[in-house]
Amino acid sequence: MRYVVSIGSNEHRQENMLLARRRLSELFSDIRFSCEKETAPLYLHRPCLFSNQVACFYSDLCAEDVCACLKNIEREAGRSPEDKLQEIVKLDIDVLMCEDAIIRPGDWKREYVQDGLKYLNIV
Repeated sequence: MRYVVSIGSNEHRQENMLLARRRLSELFSDIRFSCEKETAPLYLHRPCLFSNQVACFYSDLCAEDVCACLKNIEREAGRSPEDKLQEIVKLDIDVLMCEDAIIRPGDWKREYVQDGLKYLNIV
């Protein structure tokens, strides 16, 4: 199955984005990444900028197992439930699309996602 994921961070961005790319590459050998984009926070009061990126890969794993892998990478970056209250996003990796089904339509429409999809020749 083809997966498209978004990757984002507003805390220790360089290290956490690198960690995400490294771990995802270890799990999914054919993964391709878009360029990183710096964006202003949406719906947050904390003014820290985000680094965002889109990636595409194929896997025989079901969506539930892929999501579990992504959550493990987030935890490795130090993400915790307490961070949410402080609007800290050490690392967020979300499945946007599985096969041809868009899982997160709101995120799918974001400019950085659309730019990343074009870069990866997905749209």
